[in-house]
Amino acid sequence: VEKAGKKETFSIQDNDADSDVEIENQEEEAQGELEIDFNQSLEEVRAKSQFRRIPVPKNRMTPLKDNWEKVVTALVDFLKLQVRMNTKRKAVELKTSEHTKETGAIQKAADFLKAFMLGFEIQDAMALLRLEDLYIESFEIKDVKNLHGDHLSRCIGRICGEKGKTKFAIENSTRTRINIQGTKIHILGTFSNIKPARDAICSLILGSPPGKVYSQLRMV
Repeated sequence: VEKAGKKETFSIQDNDADSDVEIENQEEEAQGELEIDFNQSLEEVRAKSQFRRIPVPKNRMTPLKDNWEKVVTALVDFLKLQVRMNTKRKAVELKTSEHTKETGAIQKAADFLKAFMLGFEIQDAMALLRLEDLYIESFEIKDVKNLHGDHLSRCIGRICGEKGKTKFAIENSTRTRINIQGTKIHILGTFSNIKPARDAICSLILGSPPGKVYSQLRMV
């Protein structure tokens, strides 16, 4: 809200280390006389000033450049948002416009970009824009079992399997998508589908052979 030509900016940052989204509410500078429309709802006022900045990790800069046209098309045509790449801050900036009709559009766009920055394929990340009940669950291997050195490498190998066979089997049987970044594991799917996928991965981390995990997935 602007008062007497002054500009008030509110900045909210999540203290969680895994949160990569910075939220800022910005108001445009007044031009000429101050005009206030008292017929506007609170949602309409907020929708005009919503702004998000999603940082881009170094390892995702090249994939983002390769898929930039698809990203912009999805956010502009589907959600009616304004999008730009801030090269100085190395972040994608989103802003609502007068054409944005959906109240949760900017949050959907932030979730979509966050999924892409975590390493998911562009087609899998786009599912967050179309479906309402999808979300991402992330955890580290050390949260399940504290492993180091060769034990950690073998654990990651058990989760992936030969040429990704084990990971693909879990994804296809649970209808989820799994992304492994170092010791962090990210699962994309619905709540009911993420649980069996997480249980299967945890069993592999704890040392269960892949064959036993396969049989458990068939029972599910």
